[in-house]
Amino acid sequence: MFDLTDPGTVQALLRRHGFHFSKSLGQNFLIDPEVCPAMAAACGADAHCGALEIGAGVGVLTAELARVAGKVVSLELDRKLLPVLEETLADFDNIEIVNRDILKTDLPALIAEQFGDMPVCVCANLPYYITSPVVMTLLESGVPFRSITVMVQKEAGERLCAAVGTRAAGAVTVAVQYYANAEVLFEVGRDSFLPAPKVDSAVIRLTPREAPPVQVADESAFFSLVHAVFGQRRKTAENALSAGLGLPKSAVAAALAACGFAPTVRAETMTMAELAKLSDALPKKQ
Repeated sequence: MFDLTDPGTVQALLRRHGFHFSKSLGQNFLIDPEVCPAMAAACGADAHCGALEIGAGVGVLTAELARVAGKVVSLELDRKLLPVLEETLADFDNIEIVNRDILKTDLPALIAEQFGDMPVCVCANLPYYITSPVVMTLLESGVPFRSITVMVQKEAGERLCAAVGTRAAGAVTVAVQYYANAEVLFEVGRDSFLPAPKVDSAVIRLTPREAPPVQVADESAFFSLVHAVFGQRRKTAENALSAGLGLPKSAVAAALAACGFAPTVRAETMTMAELAKLSDALPKKQ
């Protein structure tokens, strides 16, 4: 059994396999002995539940998940890590490593194939550069995940979990919280990784909702509005929506007035319910 939280052990293991860290894949392996057990516990997996991991690294979180979950499936993109994982996870018989890109995977098909009728949690240390695409892929997949517990860059975690209607929120905040309840669980310092990144991290947990917190007449139009107003957040909502959606300013001004908004209102002050109300009030582009 390897101590995968010992830097010397991990470095010797990687040297033996001729492995070199890839900056393009955002590889930073966890070596803090307290973080992975805490993540595995936080995701809520048990013997009757499956766990999906994105990016196994050397298997330190994978092993912790295997100790609590009935089955673990880990998607690992880097083929050079496969022989490393075969060695480090040899003592477990409930782990399946799949060499696949999460962003190019049919998730419903994968979940059905690997887990059958088991409930599934997601637990992963995500590469910073694909945090938002991966989170949205998971939430929009239609898979009823029990929870999504992920390590992300600290600032990204705070943004994803910010209250909609505050300055810290953005388009991805609205999108994430349309699908899930979001909370920051704990912070993780940069010295918990090998190699150490230049920023600190945070573990967040997303709990998918049974239904969105707001009802909108047209979901596609709602998200188009969200991207338009937050894409030019320094502008007033009137100017951002007119430019972003290609609508006459007079039509946008009329919709704002009908919803009780001042002409100078900005997106960062609007709640989810207010954004939904405005979306329904706007005319559809011809």
